[in-house]
Amino acid sequence: MHNQNKGLFITDFDRTLLRSDGTLAQRDLDALATLTLRGIKTAVATGRSLYSFKTSPGVDLSVDYIIFTTGAGVVTQPEGKLVYRVNLSRDMVLQALDFFKESVFDFMLHDPVPDNHKFLYRRATNSNTDFETRLERYQPFGRPFNAVPGNGFGEASQFLAVIPENSVDGVVAEVREALPGLSVIQTTSPMDHKSTWIELFHPDVSKSSTAAWLAAKLNVDPINTAAIGNDYNDQDLLEWAADSFVVENAPSDLRASFQTVASNNDCGVAEAVDRWIAK
Repeated sequence: MHNQNKGLFITDFDRTLLRSDGTLAQRDLDALATLTLRGIKTAVATGRSLYSFKTSPGVDLSVDYIIFTTGAGVVTQPEGKLVYRVNLSRDMVLQALDFFKESVFDFMLHDPVPDNHKFLYRRATNSNTDFETRLERYQPFGRPFNAVPGNGFGEASQFLAVIPENSVDGVVAEVREALPGLSVIQTTSPMDHKSTWIELFHPDVSKSSTAAWLAAKLNVDPINTAAIGNDYNDQDLLEWAADSFVVENAPSDLRASFQTVASNNDCGVAEAVDRWIAK
């Protein structure tokens, strides 16, 4: 095929490429550089907002693309040119708000991509440490819902509900049943690693759908794709890629379903690259 790229390798960021101490391993960085030398495109697919990623140790990563906010946006790296975005429509926002306002969930509603580090929040309980930690971390960008008059809502990138540890049973199913037209994604909190985050997006948003868009844009045959992750918000991406890996620190059910490599602290990304190249 004319101008066809050789392949596409996508890695999750937190607790996959990024080590638990907040650093990046040189061996992993060298492995990604090896892919580039071989003419293979590389991308990070993260749940972080673009702002959060730019303030992380990954800001200078030598990859070709950053898929951020679980696939709601894509920028080129390092230029930072926005090449793809999908936001919730106003009608979708109002529909989900009707549900969340009647719920007991502590939640946030994020501004449209690419400014989705800004958000509104509603505190329904007083015993959600992870929710309060996130509010404190992004304090300059959060506004309470009463700051918005009436139904003065437009597009948004996502809803994010924070569910405390041991309170998640049945919650994801409840949200999916109430809002079947939206993309509902479950992930473990990257802050306390115990709470569950339930994220709602436009139905076209997921790591896998954006990866498929990127592969098509790059003219990469899907058979020549690989991905690595560590959590449930990576599962659809792992199922989409032709070759998929999870790090050793992934949940046991994911390790049972995909090829397992070393942990994020022991250069699992480099091991996945080595295995994929050998294949």
